[in-house]
Amino acid sequence: MPTVIDRPAQRYVAERATLAIPEFPRIADRLPPLIGGLAARGVTPAGPPFFRYRVLHPGMRFTVEAAVPIDGEFTPDEPAFLDEVPAGRYVLDTYVGAPDGLAAATASVLAWGEAEGLVWDRREGPDGEEWGGRLEVLRTDPREEPDPTRWVTDLLFRLDD
Repeated sequence: MPTVIDRPAQRYVAERATLAIPEFPRIADRLPPLIGGLAARGVTPAGPPFFRYRVLHPGMRFTVEAAVPIDGEFTPDEPAFLDEVPAGRYVLDTYVGAPDGLAAATASVLAWGEAEGLVWDRREGPDGEEWGGRLEVLRTDPREEPDPTRWVTDLLFRLDD
């Protein structure tokens, strides 16, 4: 059952791409180099990596960021950049299973929120639906748990308060 939580702002380093679901590995594969780049410069991630969905374009395309949370100062090498997930109230739901079930889990959370009368932090923009805070936080390291049916992902959706 989803819950509403307060979440502080979180700085992160990321790379961004616009792609369709079949192309998703192109952005997911950027996480290991991002983490490795941080480690090479003595920076420890401030939490698990995540994907931040910025724009949902027509035709099932997404502008999404592969991101690693950090604390303190850091200047990444391009094409990586720094940004911040805004503080606020978020709906949190935890999904356990392979990534191919994330779309259905997301739809379920969104339907639950609408039934509860919640208003999401999203706007119609020139390129599609723009989200202020929509995250998939990767709680499981696939190197430690190779079975994708056991992977844990937190789904977070910022409320428009």
